[in-house]
Amino acid sequence: MGNSSSKTDNVVGSEVPDSPEKAVLRGKSHSTANISPSITCSSTSSGTNLKTDSKLSRSASGADVTEKYLTQLVPIEKLAVILKEKSVKLGINGIASEVFVSQVFPHYADLGRRLFTFLHLNSRATTTYLGTMAFRQQCERFLGIMDDAKVLECYIKMYAQEDNPDFIDKEGVTRLLHICYTIAMQHSGNGFVCSEINRTFSSVTQSIFFSQDSMSLGYVCRWFEQNLMRLVLLIHKYCVHTLSTAYRGLEQGAPSCGIELQTPVLEQRNPFTEKSIRGVDDASSSLMPLSQAWLLAGALPPLYSKPQQVTSPNSSKASAAQIFKEKLSMMPSHWTLLYNSNEHGLGANRFLHHVLGYRGPTLILIHAENDQTYLVAAPGEWKETHLYVGGDGSCVMQLLPKFVILEKKPNILYLNTCVRGYPKGLRAGSDPRKPIISIDEHFEKIDIKGIAHVLLSIEAHKTSREVQLDIKKWQIKEAERQRTVKLTAADWMDHPDRFLLELGGRQNYNN
Repeated sequence: MGNSSSKTDNVVGSEVPDSPEKAVLRGKSHSTANISPSITCSSTSSGTNLKTDSKLSRSASGADVTEKYLTQLVPIEKLAVILKEKSVKLGINGIASEVFVSQVFPHYADLGRRLFTFLHLNSRATTTYLGTMAFRQQCERFLGIMDDAKVLECYIKMYAQEDNPDFIDKEGVTRLLHICYTIAMQHSGNGFVCSEINRTFSSVTQSIFFSQDSMSLGYVCRWFEQNLMRLVLLIHKYCVHTLSTAYRGLEQGAPSCGIELQTPVLEQRNPFTEKSIRGVDDASSSLMPLSQAWLLAGALPPLYSKPQQVTSPNSSKASAAQIFKEKLSMMPSHWTLLYNSNEHGLGANRFLHHVLGYRGPTLILIHAENDQTYLVAAPGEWKETHLYVGGDGSCVMQLLPKFVILEKKPNILYLNTCVRGYPKGLRAGSDPRKPIISIDEHFEKIDIKGIAHVLLSIEAHKTSREVQLDIKKWQIKEAERQRTVKLTAADWMDHPDRFLLELGGRQNYNN
């Protein structure tokens, strides 16, 4: 007995075979043991290796200290170095919020503060500033977002309530719309101040919140994704450009520069006003304020705010100018007035005279009683027919008092004033029995969702002046070509002009 016990004591660290019952009990004890979740063991041929958990520990300034992180974006690395040098002068060993805002976003302080707060929260830093490594990590992750839905979610979170981050109120949405509008106007060359901007923003908030004071972030994200996705994407484009190029100006001691964003350029000699909405009798008044035109540019497909490449039917090869125009498809196009009932008269014949024959995209604005404004967007040429027409960009929406996209699909446009046996007038909507908008053939009455209203005025805007100019040039050239007709001797013998000349006393002709 003594020898057996001594042999057992001398074996240190060796495993003694157990019976099957003891092995089962031993496995249960190991499964319930209190083992640290951050460290696990794995047996390899070279021994036992320790692996850290996927949750990386962070420093107080928000950097993933356990990760060997090397930045791959040189602009972000240079920007971090410059911002840290300026923050050190303030006694902060990192990147301070006020330094980031004043140096990177000097003209848009509110946007800069919200972006820095967003980066700070994602880094989970316990200090008021961000460390250099944490700043690089969060900026590169922010710049690396490629999904449009994820981009939209980030900006909705930036403008959420501070006390309740899962909800956003009317003030937050209004601030988001205001920064989108401000940046777009300052980088597009439109220096006009719109007095109806609060009214335009109110139409959006009424459509989102109804009678509620706040809504969840998920609901607001879905609403923007379905209605105004492009507005937020342009702001992200500006932020990405600023973060990537701000170091250039800071190295030279100059503030951060901007970027030219896509937005419709309104005709300078005839800017959109709000006189007709207020009831002022002015022939040059317009139904569309500048802020409303900007809102439509974000809601409608890009074909309404980009110049379209339209070639003449006889052209087989594109010219160098057309190729160059296609390369610059991101450049904005002009929105000019095509028809205004206050100036040209309200009637079917006046509408047809100014609208028919234009082959580019058009926007038809309809102003009814009780301050209601509707829009019918046509991606192509209007034609008189008894069929419903319209391409993929066809859309019907309400602009005031709420901003609502009522229907967006092909074959929802209808215009007929001459074909008998079919309804006459202008209609919009996929259901022929219950159209969303129905105007009679005399342009005197209007039905909106089956309810009769008083029609006050109608406007038509063309969205690409270059297209119309090219078409006019082609039409003039075709008219000149067809004006000169070469006739053979056999054709001239039966030509009606020959008999008219003979009646006038001319009997002899030269070949």
